[in-house]
Amino acid sequence: MTTRRQWLTITLATLGVAVAAGTEDLLAAPPELRLPADSPARVYDFGASDISRWAIVSGQWTVEDMADAPSGGKVLVQRATRNAFNVIVAPDIFTDADVSVAFKPMSGREDASGGTVVRFDEGRYYVVRANALEDNFRLYYYDRARSQIASANVKAPALGRWHTIRLIAVGDRMQAWLDGAPTLDHRDARLTAGRVGLWTKADSVTAFDTLTVRGRTVGSG
Repeated sequence: MTTRRQWLTITLATLGVAVAAGTEDLLAAPPELRLPADSPARVYDFGASDISRWAIVSGQWTVEDMADAPSGGKVLVQRATRNAFNVIVAPDIFTDADVSVAFKPMSGREDASGGTVVRFDEGRYYVVRANALEDNFRLYYYDRARSQIASANVKAPALGRWHTIRLIAVGDRMQAWLDGAPTLDHRDARLTAGRVGLWTKADSVTAFDTLTVRGRTVGSG
């Protein structure tokens, strides 16, 4: 998948334009997607919120105390190590949404990742994930199998430390941030609404703290 920066660089080189000083404005990140200013926020605080209505699609998800959590309290930890993917989703259904979460990759030899799921609908979903074992940040579409739809090179998030993922989905467009840096921008119209949730892969043991979603709900699963 060619990123916008790579495409512009290739295009400028093809035209014989030097990709150096003076091109930063052209290569800058696209404008941030915006939800209406009055969009309500829903905070899933694992120390205070009841997750009994969440759906565990796969994995071993437990609420645990974690002293270094950004919230200072309880977090949600995924501890299964033998599944291809581990997914849990909140009950509320959103169309456009601005989703953010803190995550800490704790261990994993095959994979040490954490991700945010959006528009989960009957097993299909989008997920953006970072992996402490790889220098990339990727967006996938899942429908019985996973397909990569966007990727960017980044410094791998440090194992054992807290990081943040943010994903905005508005219409057919999605943007994603890793640790506050705008990184991915992509269009995909296959899913328009669904639940939000959390994701890990393979033997990743990962903690998540305070999932926040801005957007209007259109139902509950």
